[in-house]
Amino acid sequence: MATARYRLQALLTIKDRMKKRAEKALARAIIELKEARERLKELEAEKEKIVERWEEARSEMCGRMNGGAMVGEGNVHVNFLRKLKEDEEAKQEEIEDQEMVVEDCETKVVAARREYVDACRELQIMEKHKELWAKRVRQEINKREEQELDEIGSNIHQLRRWRGEKWVFET
Repeated sequence: MATARYRLQALLTIKDRMKKRAEKALARAIIELKEARERLKELEAEKEKIVERWEEARSEMCGRMNGGAMVGEGNVHVNFLRKLKEDEEAKQEEIEDQEMVVEDCETKVVAARREYVDACRELQIMEKHKELWAKRVRQEINKREEQELDEIGSNIHQLRRWRGEKWVFET
């Protein structure tokens, strides 16, 4: 007798593939989030360096001005400080943009995690269905075998009765 074939195997395979795709998408989203956060930390560190450089240049300028520096030298320092302030503002804008990127990545991770959980749940449902189907098929096969064995036993009993043979248990 041919074994029963699970009719929904193709759907089970599709659900398995969907789970694997969702798993890969989640992994990619987590990696992107990690990279975005690292980039944000780098930008913040760069901004801190600019601020420190600005403070150093300002204190250096104040020291020179108190010592009696020339007028042209003061303009150079003021222009340098102005440029550092502009660099700081530009870096702050980059940081704000990167914070938005991080938020987008976090949203993507949440969505990818939700898709992964849903895909896992759907796959589990299909696997459970397959298990229940296999159990039912085994029960049907066992029931059929029992009926066939009962029929064989009944036929043997009828043949022995017909021949007039006595069972060991009959007196």
